[in-house]
Amino acid sequence: MIRQEKTAAIVVTYNRKELLMENIRALQAQTWPDLDILIIDNHSTDGTRKMVDPLLSDSSIHYVDTGSNLGGAGGFQYGIRYAAEHGYDYVWVMDDDCIPTPGALASLICAGHKLHGNFGFLSSKVLWKDSSICTMNVQRETLTKNVTDFSSEIVPVVMASFVSLFLPVSIVKNVGLPIKEFFIWTDDWEYTRRISKSYPCYLVNGSTVIHKSRSNIGANIATESSDRLERFYYLYRNDVYLYRREGWRGFCYEAARLTGHALRILTKAPDQKKRRLGMIVKGTKAGLRFHPEVEYCHSDGKPADHVTGNPSETKEKDE
Repeated sequence: MIRQEKTAAIVVTYNRKELLMENIRALQAQTWPDLDILIIDNHSTDGTRKMVDPLLSDSSIHYVDTGSNLGGAGGFQYGIRYAAEHGYDYVWVMDDDCIPTPGALASLICAGHKLHGNFGFLSSKVLWKDSSICTMNVQRETLTKNVTDFSSEIVPVVMASFVSLFLPVSIVKNVGLPIKEFFIWTDDWEYTRRISKSYPCYLVNGSTVIHKSRSNIGANIATESSDRLERFYYLYRNDVYLYRREGWRGFCYEAARLTGHALRILTKAPDQKKRRLGMIVKGTKAGLRFHPEVEYCHSDGKPADHVTGNPSETKEKDE
């Protein structure tokens, strides 16, 4: 008897219980019949667990509290590791503000079958709330060029976001896990680029999701409010790490990009220009010294020591 392949939707959440519920309802409405939902909660304090509790009587829904805020990068690593070490064959990765259309998963799986399984990852077309293309989730067809073809059935890509990313667990076991030390930003670009260096990867335009982000504009240090500037340290550190691995082309691209961001601050920032420029310098210097270790799943199929028990159990933080 052939074993039915198992897919886990990995949803990372933090203090956005209303969006999480909308995401769960969209996942439950998928036309593909066999899907587990794995909620990775970065220790929310807004009552997320209380809201999710009634859903856990459904054996296809599992909940894990990480015990602390691991950031998006840590949450995705946790969830992908968990799924890989608990017998799933595919993972479908997304944030809690990703709302898949009913046929999103079926389109990804059908595309994978047409490719005879010869792919590293598949990525959905991401729309914003007004049905326009979500600019922050546009895939890259080369190291520096964004995808512009949103009509062809599949489009070769080299980088994609974690807003609806579908990949085989066999790929995870070969290339390793996302880097949790990234905390926020660039973890998805680094991970998908690591995969695309060894495997063909694609945008599947028939698979559509809605990204309910607050705006359809990417991060901009020149216009960001002053109380949120410190988080840009991670953006510049992580981007420098990503592009310095690409040799001289990556170095030139990142140098031009950093110069452009600095000029944007000088011409458009409403205040604290010195502090904003300093964040670019601080993050860039850190990126040149940043050498995180890529972690791997256990090859024997047994859960790692820090991931034990039933998936629906909560890992409580010590009082």
